[in-house]
Amino acid sequence: MGERRGGAGTARRSRRRRLSVVGVLGEIFITAGVFTLLFLGWQLWLNDIIVGNEMRDQSEHQSALWQGNASTAEEDPSPPTPDEPPVADKPGSSGEVFALMIVPRFGKNFYTPIAEGVGTTQVLNRGEIGHYPTSSLPGEVGNFAVAAHRTSFGKPFNNIANLRVGDHIYIETADGWYQYGFRNLEYVRPTGVGVLLPVPQNDGATPGDRILTMTSCNPLFSAAERIIAYSVYETFYPRTEGPPAEIAGTVLVGD
Repeated sequence: MGERRGGAGTARRSRRRRLSVVGVLGEIFITAGVFTLLFLGWQLWLNDIIVGNEMRDQSEHQSALWQGNASTAEEDPSPPTPDEPPVADKPGSSGEVFALMIVPRFGKNFYTPIAEGVGTTQVLNRGEIGHYPTSSLPGEVGNFAVAAHRTSFGKPFNNIANLRVGDHIYIETADGWYQYGFRNLEYVRPTGVGVLLPVPQNDGATPGDRILTMTSCNPLFSAAERIIAYSVYETFYPRTEGPPAEIAGTVLVGD
């Protein structure tokens, strides 16, 4: 009898130990899950807000510098016209910010720097929009092509699929503001580099228009394909005359 009681007691203690181990493992997994959710919340929400605000502050600072330089510059004897806008200076190095993007459809606070290159560490993961170095520059005939994240690091192009025909996209440089009108979306495979040609998807064609091509990953939270937004140049606003009324609340020149 004593042996049976001892055996039963040993079995109960063994079961309790197993239950304790299972409980500890369960708590570890639950804690890990909570930390994972917190990290995802930081990465996909809080960090995007922080980065987005940083990009806006950087854009406002850059615009103020350009405005200050323009106020002390000598008057241009042959000012640019909407039909012949100035061509932005080519950036001197990768990662250099040379332009800003404003898209009213993306909200009043969307004011994001455009830097040379599309490297993830040096440009895209900083929350900036990257310029494909082999593509044209603002004001230049051809294809001004850029890329940005859609679901992380400030997600500049998160709302790219919400663009509507006729929406304006503004590119700001030291010279002023280039206004583009959105035309259409296209979806391609990641290997579809034809969208970066001087005339998108038309190899060998001679460009006659000034095109803006915005590229990002698609669908959301996936890199299975690319979403492409095409816009066409419409007009130019010299810095000396101030920004167009549509974006005056974003640019805040003179404040």
